[in-house]
Amino acid sequence: MSTPLIPQVEELILTSYESMYRLAYSYVKNEEDAMDIVQESAYKAIKSASTLRNPEHLKTWLWRIVINTSIDFIRTRQEEFTGDLPIEPSTEDRYPDFDTIEALNILNDRERAVVILRFFEDKKIRDVAKIMGQSPNTIKSILYRSLKKLKIKLSEGELLYER
Repeated sequence: MSTPLIPQVEELILTSYESMYRLAYSYVKNEEDAMDIVQESAYKAIKSASTLRNPEHLKTWLWRIVINTSIDFIRTRQEEFTGDLPIEPSTEDRYPDFDTIEALNILNDRERAVVILRFFEDKKIRDVAKIMGQSPNTIKSILYRSLKKLKIKLSEGELLYER
């Protein structure tokens, strides 16, 4: 059974592929896994296009699918890798990485998604709110709290670097 939204969903997937990939990659930090997530998200979007009630929310609906698929992937991986794993010593020198991307790891999934959508994908607060299913004020609070955490984390790195 074909739905009139499927061509719109397919077009949006094609035009948003790179953004979808960047969003997925920000969660899993692995190229292959991010590509798998984008493919799975595209499949889910096309498969459930008929369930979308309001076509003007198509873009935010697709972003939400990518976020949920990324989070599901991480949860599945965590379940697979629970237990004692041997830690292999590194033979290469490691220096602390104070890059903003690395600092995002201190944020929880919701905080990371808000920061990524707002600053990396250049979404407006109201668009982030639609994607996340929250009010704009809630998103502003999450964003403020997240930026405060990032500032503290990044300033700790600067203090360590200066010593």
